[in-house]
Amino acid sequence: MSKNKDNINGGLNRSLSSGQMEMIALGGTIGVGLFMGSTSTIKWTGPSVLLAYAVVGVLLYAVMRALGEMIYITPGTGSFADYATDYIHPLAGYLTKWSNIFQYIVVGISEVIAVTQYLNF
Repeated sequence: MSKNKDNINGGLNRSLSSGQMEMIALGGTIGVGLFMGSTSTIKWTGPSVLLAYAVVGVLLYAVMRALGEMIYITPGTGSFADYATDYIHPLAGYLTKWSNIFQYIVVGISEVIAVTQYLNF
């Protein structure tokens, strides 16, 4: 197990209301990429993009259910990369952490580009 796993009785508490959780989920779902990326895709492919969104949605639902089971079995304060370290291999956790950092950098830059396109700079 990872070193940063908390004791079940220590430090963690649930302080977010259900409304706050729903707003966090809504903000994560409806982002700039949904509007910027979907317009050209729908224009090129038509309504078949809805089928693609449905297939990916079902796959992501299965992944999130599996991640939820792992969080339920071994709760802690680490990131999802710690589960890759614990359940697969330390190298998998290392690569997951660095790909997550790279993803944050790329998403941050693309958000800035999208905002400038929205403002017509």
